[in-house]
Amino acid sequence: MTAPTAFDNDEIVARLREIVGDERVVTDEQVLREASVDRFKKYTAVHGIFDGPLPCAVVRAADTRQVAEVLAFADEHRINVVPRTGRTGTEGGLETSVEGTIVLDGSEMASIVRIDEENMQATAQCGVPLQVLEDALREQGLTTGHSPQSKPLAQMGGLVATRSIGQFSTLYGGIEDMVVGLEAVFPDGTVSRIKNVPRRAAGPDIRHVVIGNEGALCFVTEVTVKVFKHQPENNRFHGYLIDDVRTGVSILREVITEGFRPSVARVYSEEDAAQHFSHFADGKCVLVFVSEGPKGIVEATSAEIERVVSQHPHTAVDPALVEAWFDNLNWGPDKIKAEQDTMLAEQRLGYTTEVSADWSSVGAIYDAVMHRIRTEYPHVADLTMLGGHSSHSYQTGTNMYFVYDYEINCEPREEIEKYHKPLNAIIVEEALRHGGSMVHHHGIGKYRAQWTEQEHGSAYQMLVRLKEAFDPRGIMNRGTIFPAD
Repeated sequence: MTAPTAFDNDEIVARLREIVGDERVVTDEQVLREASVDRFKKYTAVHGIFDGPLPCAVVRAADTRQVAEVLAFADEHRINVVPRTGRTGTEGGLETSVEGTIVLDGSEMASIVRIDEENMQATAQCGVPLQVLEDALREQGLTTGHSPQSKPLAQMGGLVATRSIGQFSTLYGGIEDMVVGLEAVFPDGTVSRIKNVPRRAAGPDIRHVVIGNEGALCFVTEVTVKVFKHQPENNRFHGYLIDDVRTGVSILREVITEGFRPSVARVYSEEDAAQHFSHFADGKCVLVFVSEGPKGIVEATSAEIERVVSQHPHTAVDPALVEAWFDNLNWGPDKIKAEQDTMLAEQRLGYTTEVSADWSSVGAIYDAVMHRIRTEYPHVADLTMLGGHSSHSYQTGTNMYFVYDYEINCEPREEIEKYHKPLNAIIVEEALRHGGSMVHHHGIGKYRAQWTEQEHGSAYQMLVRLKEAFDPRGIMNRGTIFPAD
């Protein structure tokens, strides 16, 4: 990496205003403070604590040309850039870790370019909220099939950049399965467009240079995704109480490997189920499925779910209770505000760390994490809940979403070091020790970057060479994915 720019913040801001116009360069101190963190530091932020370096400006780009010009300027003068759209990141990827950083915001690039019903695809600029696109598609009887919990807030560019996944992924896949083509801008200002075709064998799949890059290689400006027919009238919901997590994983495995694809296939540990399904969990693990699509497929999938579950001890749950739970699962501004109010009033917080592994290993990871936290973690008495759930399954394995809530018995600045980081580390270490992945869908960000090389092993050099090729001056989101010096 070359030496940093000699420009001071005022000079950077003046040049940015020349590029995009005064009204698109924001230097209000409170805006800069809030732009310096993502949800990873939500506890300190809600207390008004912003200890990291503040960006010198937030640039609200109007179009791809402005994105290209800002990046080219930053590249020429070695100025760090943090790309963002919907701001729903959770792993420090949006944190400004370098003085004089430009936060490049694409949320005002918010046009739905085209909904192409014949070719079953939709094209949207990076700042289009997923909920807005989904609402437009529903008017035409279509859906993206993508429904992360952040759906009311998340925007298309960030979903692609973070390799997002949604609640219905077992049927529709992750965002990487939905992207047909895209447009991205690289640090030197080069605009690259990957055309929209159903498949091609023209070398490596270059979409995946961009998908999941977390702003460390380029800025996503436009996305084309597949769409599907929306047939909610056929949906069927299934819920069951079972005795343990491993039984639930076995049921998930049998349903999936027999060739069936419910849109939702989940098992919750007793502790996690108690907070999600308090009105019926009764101290048991909870297994939930949703079947959707054409009526015949839904009926066949539901029959298979019932057949597999019938082979294990269980108690059936009223499907209406499962449906009502899903209807209120996503979080938007109101839920975030309620969460912040709870943090301040009750001095408690919840976090998650999600990993993935093959069917043979996921149960061992779950057991090892539970054992290590309960026996090794020095502040275990502060934990008010420790559990997990599997929520995204594949032919070869599944994920495990660990959830831990705690009372905060320390100063706000100490919360991350005392609670989240050591708990997160145990989960990551056990996933890697058992041959799994340290992250399933939240991204590496800056707070799992220390394990990136261990995650990739001998393939890490492939990742490093991508960085060297596409961001040779190291201006893109320093410390994200690639550990900082």
